[in-house]
Amino acid sequence: MLRLVALTLAATLSAAALAGEVRQVPHGMVVTTDTGDQVRVLAHADGTFRVTVATDLPDGRSTAMVVAEADGKPDFRREGDVAYLVTPKGSAAVGLTDGRVTMFDSAGVVLLDEHTPARTIAPVTIEGQQWLATRVQFNRGTTEGLFGLGQHQNRQMNYNGEDLELAQHNMAITVPYLVSTRGYGILWDNASITRVGDPAPYEKLTLDWRAQYYLGEQQVLDRLERTIDYQYLRDQTRWPEEARAAVVAATTGQNTQGNAVQTQRVVWSGTFASEQAGTHKFRLYSSSYAKVFVDGELVLDRWRQNWNPWYHNFEIDFEPGQTVNFRVEWEPNQGYIALEHAEPLPAEDRHSVSFASEAGTAIDYYVVPAPDMDQAIAGYRRLTGKAPMMPRWAYGFWQSRQRYNTQAELVEVMQTYRDQRIPIDNIVQDWFYWPEDSWGCHCFDPARFPDPKGMVDAVKALDGRVMISVWPKFYPDTAHGKALREKGFLYERPLTAGQRDWVGKGYFNTFYDPNLPEARALYWQQMKDTLLPLGFDAWWMDATEPDWHSNLSVEERKYQMTSPTTGTTGAAIFNSYPLVHAEGVFEGLRQAQPDTRPFILTRSGFGGIQRTSSALWSGDVAARWDDLRDQISAGLNLSLAGVPNWTHDIGGFALEDRFSKQDPAHLPEWRELYLRWFQFGAFTPLFRSHGEFPQRETYLVSEGDPAMREGLLHYHRLRYRLMPYLYTVAAGTHFDDGTIMRPLVMDFEADRKVWVIDDQYLFGPSLMAAPVTQFESRTRKVYLPHGSDWFDALTGVKLTGGQEVVADAPRERMPLYVRAGAIIPAGPDVQWTGENPQGSLTLHVFAGADGGFTLYEDEGTDMGYTRGAFVRVPLSWNDASRTLSIGAREGSFPGMAQSRSLTIVLHEGHSRGEVFDLRDGRSLTYSGEAVTLKF
Repeated sequence: MLRLVALTLAATLSAAALAGEVRQVPHGMVVTTDTGDQVRVLAHADGTFRVTVATDLPDGRSTAMVVAEADGKPDFRREGDVAYLVTPKGSAAVGLTDGRVTMFDSAGVVLLDEHTPARTIAPVTIEGQQWLATRVQFNRGTTEGLFGLGQHQNRQMNYNGEDLELAQHNMAITVPYLVSTRGYGILWDNASITRVGDPAPYEKLTLDWRAQYYLGEQQVLDRLERTIDYQYLRDQTRWPEEARAAVVAATTGQNTQGNAVQTQRVVWSGTFASEQAGTHKFRLYSSSYAKVFVDGELVLDRWRQNWNPWYHNFEIDFEPGQTVNFRVEWEPNQGYIALEHAEPLPAEDRHSVSFASEAGTAIDYYVVPAPDMDQAIAGYRRLTGKAPMMPRWAYGFWQSRQRYNTQAELVEVMQTYRDQRIPIDNIVQDWFYWPEDSWGCHCFDPARFPDPKGMVDAVKALDGRVMISVWPKFYPDTAHGKALREKGFLYERPLTAGQRDWVGKGYFNTFYDPNLPEARALYWQQMKDTLLPLGFDAWWMDATEPDWHSNLSVEERKYQMTSPTTGTTGAAIFNSYPLVHAEGVFEGLRQAQPDTRPFILTRSGFGGIQRTSSALWSGDVAARWDDLRDQISAGLNLSLAGVPNWTHDIGGFALEDRFSKQDPAHLPEWRELYLRWFQFGAFTPLFRSHGEFPQRETYLVSEGDPAMREGLLHYHRLRYRLMPYLYTVAAGTHFDDGTIMRPLVMDFEADRKVWVIDDQYLFGPSLMAAPVTQFESRTRKVYLPHGSDWFDALTGVKLTGGQEVVADAPRERMPLYVRAGAIIPAGPDVQWTGENPQGSLTLHVFAGADGGFTLYEDEGTDMGYTRGAFVRVPLSWNDASRTLSIGAREGSFPGMAQSRSLTIVLHEGHSRGEVFDLRDGRSLTYSGEAVTLKF
């Protein structure tokens, strides 16, 4: 349990600590300032510093994110009113008067310079418990690029100048690690809701709104409203009676009498005037159809499913005294909406590094020295845990559906993929395989799943793997729910509130509390007893924010999240649930299957989630072009926050009626959206199709469209052909703390143009993907970063870096580029990752620069990689001498082929068609000895 904060200064200052003094402690120092604050700085051997500030310094760690202990041996010195800790990789300075913290790199260049007037350590009382609201601010007026912080879906790439609220949600993942182009990473060790940028929460935009309510074409109400605020479930009680009669049920399109009803619509219009010049920021929280117009110009046009509203950002630059006219149009359909606003900040504050948290025991953060962003990620993982290797099959294709209703459906889909020779490795059984009234039983409805082990065995006989959905949710009258409740391991407040879910008649439900090891152990034991013996390969942990009700207010969510096992208020642990929950399952899997690599897919995460062998996905996103575009920056910044394995629902999870009802007028758009999303998915860490109707199986979604089918099959096959490259890159996430999905700033930081590019990225070190995110686009602009030449993978033509080109983008192909000097190993055409993994290889060599790549191979599923059971083959290209060197094989593993057929294809920039379709070149048999080839 987190230790509560004492408030009285006299009771907290130790006798040995005097104002304006400094004392050494193991691995660091403690400064006591003139105001009574204590600033503790501890050094790690890798150059990382931990800084903790409070009037009473807490023991231990603030959250479960960090697993590393301070182990540095810094040099200590005091010069006047400043105390220093110095290590070979950097130094920290603390002012004795005000506690100002300044961090320097190894050359003495300032990395972080605290603005101490902004520092906040304010006592707050929450549910009778004493906590601290905290804030720090650094680098006022900075021009540095700022990245990471987890997964957020507002198309924010460089966070300098942006605001971000770190709060777990269905589609938002909090990983409070920020990476800077200035040469550092900062891990903010706090689990409460945290605001980066503006420390104040946004407020409802208050105007004299004219609100016009319509049923069909008839206006039924015209009134003034001060705010647009139907944000949460509790706010629906304020809905005007005049507009209530014909509300459409969100799922049926009928009213409670079962009759079709008229369309409901609201239009708000108002004039906003401000004397504050600068950038005003706005957030529209909405579901269903919503549009925002500013002075007649459309600035937002969004749709979301009603049970999962979320924010969409826009901003307006104001001159002093300027006025603008707003118009907001909304089709509620039992939905949610609110419009929020933040006043401009002074330029120095707008462009700064600022963290502000609602509840903690101290200011607590870690600063990682990072000359480049790869080293920033490596430092984060040294603090929070290495990423284990995923099994090789995890990087094959995943087919999922919401949902397979019977075991026969699931097996039939896998059989059809095999019969039609469409490459696939994994199939997923989503929720509701249990009897309707038994959520949490971890059992199967015998009428629909009479032999679940036989189902799994049938898929394995087809060389497939099965992932099962397991929620932390329980109906309290199930045997598992009762067992947890008897121990005090269930959250009671959702039950006390009488909340029902959406299944059948609606059932009372709650989640288990994983904050005690005993609770995690019991939860895992229930999984182990019921599901593990059935042979499932992967574990889908859904709704791990936790999300027991999507439309509760944040205050209600915090209240209901108060831990029944520790008593800690939910406000203080709001973001930490997914980490401790995943740790319990991961540790259980490792004990139960000690030589099998675990695979967990979880909808939410927190700092350190990568150590639990967890992949994350972007939640129940909508199927719109804007949402496809939003996934790119979401995945890139999650990667820069240190989480290497990420995925998304190809095609988007929830669809508008025009798509789900397969309206012929909109079918071409749906097919193109799915195809473009699929192209993007083939170049993300995990390649996974999932969503609501229409069904997404490749052979179904492309029925009647042979060109679409060819396009989908192309990316199925290309993904599998590139598996030797991808699996090597994936191994690097463990051995080298590497990153699969790389924002361009990671490799081309000196090229300032790439800092804001949110729709291109590197897939591994050598491939640059440029997804198409607009309907009917057959070209798109692509920026080729300065510092490399590039090969167009669709034509083979070489292009010079540092320029923008207009790339061809036929519907069935996505622009893809390869860096000059790249060596990309490709395998044979296979139907699953375990088919012929030691087969022939094609080495694609792209001339124009020196380059290298070290091929990695192992058994693919066991823990042998932790024992050194793997192989590396170094490859290098010398462009001046036109020489390819294939080094001696290093290492071995069970099943390793003693010799391999290699074909080398040299690409020199001529137009020869799609580069990875080319297979003719120099051939040889490689038996493990070094070989040099001159071209």
